[in-house]
Amino acid sequence: VQLQASGGGLVQAGGSLRLSCVASGGTFRDYTMSWFRQAPGKEREFVAASRRNGGRTSVADSVKGRFTVSRDNAKNTVYLQMNSLNTEDTAVYYCAARRGMILSTPVNDVREYHYWGQGTLVTVSS
Repeated sequence: VQLQASGGGLVQAGGSLRLSCVASGGTFRDYTMSWFRQAPGKEREFVAASRRNGGRTSVADSVKGRFTVSRDNAKNTVYLQMNSLNTEDTAVYYCAARRGMILSTPVNDVREYHYWGQGTLVTVSS
C-alpha cells in the first residue's frame, strides 16, 4: 500500500491544522492507520491510531485532549486534527499502516508498521 500525507505547514502557537493521509493499493478498512512524528534530533514517536475494521482509536498522552484521529474508509483517508498546537508539536508527521493488526499488538510501536508515508512538516511558531 502507498501512503500520501499532506496538510502540514507553519502555524502559530494555539492554532490548528488537519493532516490527511490517503492510502492506495489495499483494502483500507483492513488496515490499522496511525500517525507518528519525529522532531529534529529525536526518535520517532507515536501520536495517534485508528484500528482496522471500526476498531478503537487511541492518542498519546502528550496530545490527549488536543489531537483527534479519524478515518473515512470511503475515501481511503485517515485524518489527524490538531488543536491548541504548541512549539513542542513541531515535527515531521508520518502516517503508517499495517494490515491485519491484532488487538494484542501495541499500536504505539513503530516496529509494528509495514508501510510509511513520506511525512509532512508541521512547524509551530511562538
